[in-house]
Amino acid sequence: MNFKKLTMIAVLAASQTALVLPAGAETAVQVQQNAGTVQGVDNAAASAVTNNITSSTTNTGNSSNSGAAGTDGTKGTAGTSSTTGTSGNAGGTNGTTGTESGTSTTTTTSGQDSTGSGTAGTTGNTGNTGNTGQGADQNGGTTDGTSTSGQTDGSTGNTNDGGKAAEGQNAGAQGNEGQSEGTAGGTATTTDPQGITATGSTTTGQAGQLILMMNSNKMYQDGKLYLAGQPMAVKNGVSYVAIRAMVERVGLKLTYDAKTKETIIIKDNNELRFKTNSSSYRVNGVAKPMKGPAYQYKNTFMVPLTSITQALGIPYTVDQPGKRVILNLSTKPVATFSVGPTEIFAGETTVNYISQATSPSGLPIIDERWEGKEDIFQEPGLHTVTHYVQDSSGQWSDPYSITVNVLKPNEPPVASFTTDKEQYKMGELITITDQSTDDEDAIVSREWLNDRKAFFQPGPQTIRLKVTDKHGAISEFQKTVVITNETLYTEDEFNKLFTPVGDKFTFNGGSVPSWKTATFTTTSDPATLIRSNSPETVYSEGLLYQETALGSTRFMLHHVNATNKNMQVYVIATNTMLDMSSTINIQNFGMGGPSPYATGHGRASVMRYFDSMTSGSGRQDITLAPGESKVIMTNINNIKMKPGEGISVLADAFSNYPVKYSVIMLDATKDPLQSLPFLPALDRDVHNRGTYPNSVVNMSTDEVLGSTETRIVLGDNNIDPNLKGLDGIYGTEASNAGNFGVLYKIKLNHVAPNTLITLNPRGGVYNGIFLVNGQQVQAANNTQDVNAPNETSVLYRTGNYEQSVEIWYTAAPGSNLPINLLLMPMPQMKQ
Repeated sequence: MNFKKLTMIAVLAASQTALVLPAGAETAVQVQQNAGTVQGVDNAAASAVTNNITSSTTNTGNSSNSGAAGTDGTKGTAGTSSTTGTSGNAGGTNGTTGTESGTSTTTTTSGQDSTGSGTAGTTGNTGNTGNTGQGADQNGGTTDGTSTSGQTDGSTGNTNDGGKAAEGQNAGAQGNEGQSEGTAGGTATTTDPQGITATGSTTTGQAGQLILMMNSNKMYQDGKLYLAGQPMAVKNGVSYVAIRAMVERVGLKLTYDAKTKETIIIKDNNELRFKTNSSSYRVNGVAKPMKGPAYQYKNTFMVPLTSITQALGIPYTVDQPGKRVILNLSTKPVATFSVGPTEIFAGETTVNYISQATSPSGLPIIDERWEGKEDIFQEPGLHTVTHYVQDSSGQWSDPYSITVNVLKPNEPPVASFTTDKEQYKMGELITITDQSTDDEDAIVSREWLNDRKAFFQPGPQTIRLKVTDKHGAISEFQKTVVITNETLYTEDEFNKLFTPVGDKFTFNGGSVPSWKTATFTTTSDPATLIRSNSPETVYSEGLLYQETALGSTRFMLHHVNATNKNMQVYVIATNTMLDMSSTINIQNFGMGGPSPYATGHGRASVMRYFDSMTSGSGRQDITLAPGESKVIMTNINNIKMKPGEGISVLADAFSNYPVKYSVIMLDATKDPLQSLPFLPALDRDVHNRGTYPNSVVNMSTDEVLGSTETRIVLGDNNIDPNLKGLDGIYGTEASNAGNFGVLYKIKLNHVAPNTLITLNPRGGVYNGIFLVNGQQVQAANNTQDVNAPNETSVLYRTGNYEQSVEIWYTAAPGSNLPINLLLMPMPQMKQ
């Protein structure tokens, strides 16, 4: 291979090297669109803002063996020149020594020769270029980079010693020349491709900064360029950024909740949720306002800049001249911790410190330091505990402090009570006054033993009380009273006079059927009852009941999940009109369960049903388009029924057009509206279902009641006959056993003075609610069942004058019928 070919290869290699730019370097130099000149600078300040850029210059002019002597390049001042041209074909003789003054010119990237200026002389090697500049040319001109005075983020600018000027002539026309001049001192001025000028620094930023370019999708972090899905944009005066690109640069991850359609970020154990078209975001479920709504643009989720920086706790500044937003990303570890338990007592409580330190850089925490930390604080009062942590890079966190409120040691409660006397007759009322105390007023339980309201055997009787505070400290107290041989009241007399309303007592229930039966004038209101109670125990999903009703409609539902999976009960309303919309007004609603205790969730449904009458909490208006179906009474299906659990529901509704109501039990994972057409109708069991008219019964009597033992019989299918109706699925006759679901409004216009009114079950266990003169009365209190036939629960007592008493009653699902309401005279009070 001859010398000329070697020369061409060397020139070509040098030209390739000169055009390589490191990532992010395009903002550290000026990119020329046409031939021209850029001055390099020898400025120490510029070196601090140009990251990971290795500068180099290469002079590749070489002389050949023959031809006219050329001139040597002279030594230039501090500067850079990028020489990427190829020497001409015809060489000259060795050049003479040149002088050390003048300018060095470089070839263009289009392959033209460069000519060094200088005086003639012997072959010279004294033409030298500046130190560390770098240039790039795009369209035939040359550009020279910045001459720095040292290292640039660990990368040293280098210069090749190629001071020989190319000799000879090129057969073609000479290309445009670029020029490089070194200038001592000055200010570094760079221009990015957007034409934005920043003086004294470059757009790439410093360590720990994330630079967002305005009106651009460019972001710079640690000297590297990253592109967001969309440019930073201004919409209605609010600056928006692409959330994913920014959050990933911060070192966090995004997930998407398809169910709620929210973008989720987890930071420092906090959950942040953003949603399209929402003007707020949520932090651990708490809404925070944003200056504008989030939106989607070309599959990129955009959120207000102020909101995402606030949510992530990132401070930022705006460089308006440089058209930049500078986010300061701290790389320090963050010390956080929690202290437990909630209450800490001096000298007693062992304190648990749970560190939750994190590193934004993901580095491990390797050390920690505490101030004020004690495992057991000996003195009550406020104590400040401070924590520092260190990561593996050696950085320490800022201090994080918590003020611990150390309480005085817990003092146990003091159990105490008094009685109004020390000695009592048999059957005399004992008034007990609880005087137990606690320093924090935090007694959580009282256990009484033998605290009867009267005793019916003579002799000493010891009453005991044990109290427990919220810390588990216990105190006990007891007192003995003396019962004499004298009788004030018999046990039966005492119970009638002093058993509290809602409590029960034992009596001779066997005599009740022989009591006088009250007679009433009875009317009814045209309300259709839909009773869905069969099958009561449901073994598979399916249609439980279905009926079409118009106007006032009552609902009674009572079902148990006997499958081996979670199920839900739905009430679906379908507008049967194909040309008219229908409106349903839910007026009253009460639900109990899901629960495995039938009498418990049955009683709860009655209590909440009566509550809704006074509070209006059950009211809801629903509109159905022609032929439309909707799930109504959605409280029923808000909670899944586990195997073995049941629900009870009572409700009143009104519709202006016929509506078909379907009650279904369905696998909790399935859609009720899609499943309804395919569900089988389930067979009845021994319990009742049906559709019954006139289900609001008004009973009134002007008879004076209570002067003698009198009973009111309900749900026996004799004195109070069952309502007759049809099975809405089979179309067969149905009899409403016990009249469950019927609302009774019983008006006793004349109740004698000193009359006791009680509930006495006759069919088994009963646990329900009555509305007496507008007040709820539970039978019996403390969730006790009232048992047939020898227990009775107190509902009301009249005073010394005749009264009118109104009782509203609907049978509690899960309880047993019939029941009797008993009215009896009370014994005379004694002194």
